[in-house]
Amino acid sequence: MNRFHLNLRKVLAYGFAIFFPLLSLNMQHTPFDSGWFNQPLQWAAAGVQQAFYLFSEGVRGTTSEYVNLLNIKSEISHLQEENQQLRARLSVLDDVQKENQRLNALLDFRSRTKMELVAARVISRDLFSDHSTIRINKGKHHGLQAGQAVISTEGALGYVFRPEAFSSMVLLITDRYAVVDGIVVRSRARGIVEGKSAGACALRYVEKSEDVKAGDLVVTSGLDNIFPKGFPVATVEAVESRSYSVSLRVDLRPVVDPNKVEEVFVLLNAANEDLTERFSMTQNSPPYPPEVETR
Repeated sequence: MNRFHLNLRKVLAYGFAIFFPLLSLNMQHTPFDSGWFNQPLQWAAAGVQQAFYLFSEGVRGTTSEYVNLLNIKSEISHLQEENQQLRARLSVLDDVQKENQRLNALLDFRSRTKMELVAARVISRDLFSDHSTIRINKGKHHGLQAGQAVISTEGALGYVFRPEAFSSMVLLITDRYAVVDGIVVRSRARGIVEGKSAGACALRYVEKSEDVKAGDLVVTSGLDNIFPKGFPVATVEAVESRSYSVSLRVDLRPVVDPNKVEEVFVLLNAANEDLTERFSMTQNSPPYPPEVETR
C-alpha cells in the first residue's frame, strides 16, 4: 500500500516534468497559434480574470455604496439638527408673535376705556386643586389694594385679596370662596356667581320664574363696587329646575380661561364705569366699546 502511494507520487512528478516543458514550448508560438492543449488554459485564465473582475467590481460598488450611505447618513443627521434648530426658532417667533398680539390687545383695551388700570403679569399659580388663585407682579407699591377687580381684555378674572409690597394674590372667580354679583344680559335675571372648580362657576339664587337659557351671557351688575357694570363673566352652560328647590340651578363657564391668562389689568376705579349699553346690543362683541361712557 505504501509502495503504491510512492509510485503514484513518482507518476505525478514525471507528469509535471513533461507538462511544463510542453507549456513553455507552447508559449513560444505566435499569438495566433492555438494548440489543443492551449485552449483549456486560456479558458481557465479567462474565467479567473472574469471572476476577479466581477469580484473587484462588486467590491468597488459595495464600497462606493457604503461611502455614499455614510455621507447620506451624515447629511441626514446635519439636516435633522438644522431642522430642530429651525423648529426651535419658529416656536420662539410664534411665542413672540402671540405675546405681541396680547400686548397690542391690552394697549388697545387701555386706550379705549376711561377706567384707571394697572397692567400686571401672572408670575405663579396655585398648585392646590382646592383653590384657584394666581400671583401677579404688582402690589401695594403700585397702588394695589384688597378688593380691586382683576380683568383681561375678554372678561372678569377675579379680585385682589392679599396685596403685598411688590406682588399680590388674586382670587379667581372659579375659586369656591369667590363671589361676584351677576346679571343675565338677555333676561336681566340676577344672581350671585360662585366658583365651583378650576374651570366652572354657578349662578346662585336665581328665582324659578326667571328666563335663563343655555348660551346666555352673564355680566357684572356693578353692585359690589368691585367690577364695572356690564363686564363679561361667564356663559350659561346648563339650567335645571328642581322641584325641591326655590331657585334654578345654573351652571356657568367663565368667558376667560384662568389657566391660559398671562397678562391682566387691575382696576383702580371700577365703580365709575358702566358697560351695560355695549352688551345689551350683542353678546358676541368684544368686551370693550370704542368709547366707554361714565355714569
